[in-house]
Amino acid sequence: MIWNEPNNKSHWDPEIDPDWSMFGTTVIEAAKAIHAVNPAVKRVLGGISPIDPFFIEKLKGFGVLDHLDVIAVHGFPLDWNLWPINDWPQKIAEIEAVAPNHEIWATEVGVGSFGAEEVQVFGVDRTAELLVGRVPRIFWYSLYDLPQAWGATTRHKEAEGSSYYRHFYMGLIREDGTPKLALDHFQAHTPAMGIMQWFHFEDPRLDDAVAWLKRLGVTHLRTGLSWADSYRPGWEAWFDRQMEALEEFETTVTFCFTPESEGIQPHHTSPPKDPMYFADFCARMIERYAPAQQRKAVA
Repeated sequence: MIWNEPNNKSHWDPEIDPDWSMFGTTVIEAAKAIHAVNPAVKRVLGGISPIDPFFIEKLKGFGVLDHLDVIAVHGFPLDWNLWPINDWPQKIAEIEAVAPNHEIWATEVGVGSFGAEEVQVFGVDRTAELLVGRVPRIFWYSLYDLPQAWGATTRHKEAEGSSYYRHFYMGLIREDGTPKLALDHFQAHTPAMGIMQWFHFEDPRLDDAVAWLKRLGVTHLRTGLSWADSYRPGWEAWFDRQMEALEEFETTVTFCFTPESEGIQPHHTSPPKDPMYFADFCARMIERYAPAQQRKAVA
């Protein structure tokens, strides 16, 4: 997966790139670099949030879709989106209409337990009813609650009130490691539903997460390798450990987050000064973890 939520200012800065032309160039170069290393790897557009067919039309105008196999969407209708959960099929159809030659994946679907765990139980079951069999890939966000001390990757912060705090209640397992009511309901929908779980740099939850994924019958997983993290000391050891631990899953790997030194502005949401540096990172990760003789991963 090339980037994450590019039409959300928490992940791509629209003040620097108001027409997304820089993003278009960045995706095209990354997609070409991935294809050159392993043509069998499916190239996925970073999941869009909100689900916006006009954004896909804009990227199509830049020629971006010619270099992609999959268009990904993210939806959280009971927490952040301004549409009801029963509109999921309609939202998929809107993107199918503007990208008819591409698979459409739901790479983040979720309902938090912020208000009540029973709401999340309903959300798991209803999302499965609406999307299983409708799209080839569904990834529930997420396995774990985000620890309160870590902070959410968003530009909104506490100014958005409960919208910000909902980020910490999206998991099926609480921060202390205990399961929520929705966990058993999720297990009833595996392996048709997968899991999306970000692992932070040297994340202590990795081994426990793998154990839970196996127990739940999960076969496909989405996670990320941060371009910014590749500038940290010890990054190779951590990336190797993460990918080795996830070896048995069919893994969609998200490449995103600009290192401060490589951005037009020193922020992870900034377009890179030179998109070829990001393309090189993507190519190196494919060569390292999904070389041409191995075909399990998708980028």
